[in-house]
Amino acid sequence: MPVLLRRVSALAAVAVLAPPLAAQRNIPATYAITNAKLVPVSAPAIAKGTIVIRDGLITAIGANVAVPADARIIDGTGLTVYPGLFDAYGSIGLGGAAPAGGAAAAGRGGRGGGGGAATAADPRGGSGNTFDDPRGVEPWLSAAEEIKIDEDALDGPRSAGITTALAVPGGGVFQGQSALINLGGASPAAMIVRSNVAQHVAFSAGGRGGGGGGGGYPGSLMGVFAVLRQELLDAQRYRDLKAAYAKNPKNMLRPEFDPGLESLLPALAGTQPVVMIANQQREIERALDLAKEFGLKVVIAGGAESYMVASRLKAENVPVLLSINFPRRTAAAAPDAEPETMRVLHERVDYPKAAGKLAAAGVKFAFWSGGNTTWSDYAVNVQRAVDGGLSADQAVKALTWSPAEIFGVSDRLGSLEVGKIANLTVTKGDVGEKGVRVSQLFVDGRPIALHAPAAGAGGGGRGAGAPPAAARGQDPL
Repeated sequence: MPVLLRRVSALAAVAVLAPPLAAQRNIPATYAITNAKLVPVSAPAIAKGTIVIRDGLITAIGANVAVPADARIIDGTGLTVYPGLFDAYGSIGLGGAAPAGGAAAAGRGGRGGGGGAATAADPRGGSGNTFDDPRGVEPWLSAAEEIKIDEDALDGPRSAGITTALAVPGGGVFQGQSALINLGGASPAAMIVRSNVAQHVAFSAGGRGGGGGGGGYPGSLMGVFAVLRQELLDAQRYRDLKAAYAKNPKNMLRPEFDPGLESLLPALAGTQPVVMIANQQREIERALDLAKEFGLKVVIAGGAESYMVASRLKAENVPVLLSINFPRRTAAAAPDAEPETMRVLHERVDYPKAAGKLAAAGVKFAFWSGGNTTWSDYAVNVQRAVDGGLSADQAVKALTWSPAEIFGVSDRLGSLEVGKIANLTVTKGDVGEKGVRVSQLFVDGRPIALHAPAAGAGGGGRGAGAPPAAARGQDPL
């Protein structure tokens, strides 16, 4: 058979076997939400307009937008369209709180001890590695390697209108590096918007999956700060040795590679922020002092009493990931129960006012669920912040544009603009108002079915950043 004839026959066979062109390209649907109130955040609201999304991106937005012929039209009369909401801290996408031990604990001895083979979560495995750190000091951990698809677990945050979340690995002192994820996708890799967003630190003892206590390492607050400083000092020395060797390697012993210290170099260079969990005023001041000592680009998470140091936060350009898991009055106290302390009463009254005070001081902040709150409380807690002195526009910004800026993704998320990722939160009523309800969600341009979370489902995972001490129930003050 001539060569040309053989090629024609082969192409014919491929044409018969190949799926249709649209299936090959996996072309997503196009959607147009019409007659809706649009809140771009980066521009004034549009009282009645149309937004078009195609191939996972926003392609048009405005009051006089033509609807493409191939678009699926959604009548948005009576609805408000926002950029997808962020939950700015927690363990969403990690299957709840990080497991105690898990892969990171497997095959590891103590410092200088023998161990098994290295794993993705624990690259320091291997016999005789003298750089092994104890559990709770694991800066090399990467949330991007631990993302899981669990639709049941995602129902809660999505029911609250959340499309994007910061997933934080580990526990203890050095917790590892977070990933920013979209709450939808065909695979864990498809969910990740940005990996290694920030390094995470907590002023508490304990290993992975927990805060203080439990016989973890280190065993006291003094020990925690000793560990923090020593690890950062070690990282500085490691950096300097690498620089000296790179400049003139002759007659110099090659520095031994250390993945933990290596992972801290971007933080020391100021190119990767360090998020420190701190709620009370003294904790926040300690975090700021430590950041100043080592030249770190710090972000405060929790921040219950951040308003008490607002002037310093503003002066040092430190943003806050503010928990809105506000203290609540106990639903039904026993007749013989002890009366609430003045501290508890103070927290319940003052903490919802923190956002308004930070905004008045010009401090950048973003909201996160606070770990222990139920998702049905999420909109209520935002409303409590508005009632506490925050404007509704500022509340929306704290849920969208501000976290996008803090996490370095405002070029693709955080506002409704042409070319940005089509994450949309569609509500009946406006954010910050009583009775607002999420009616539709789009993640990466795809509609997400909304389901009520299972009874008792918690908030954004790790509760270490939630305001301390106060009792929580169902009846707000």
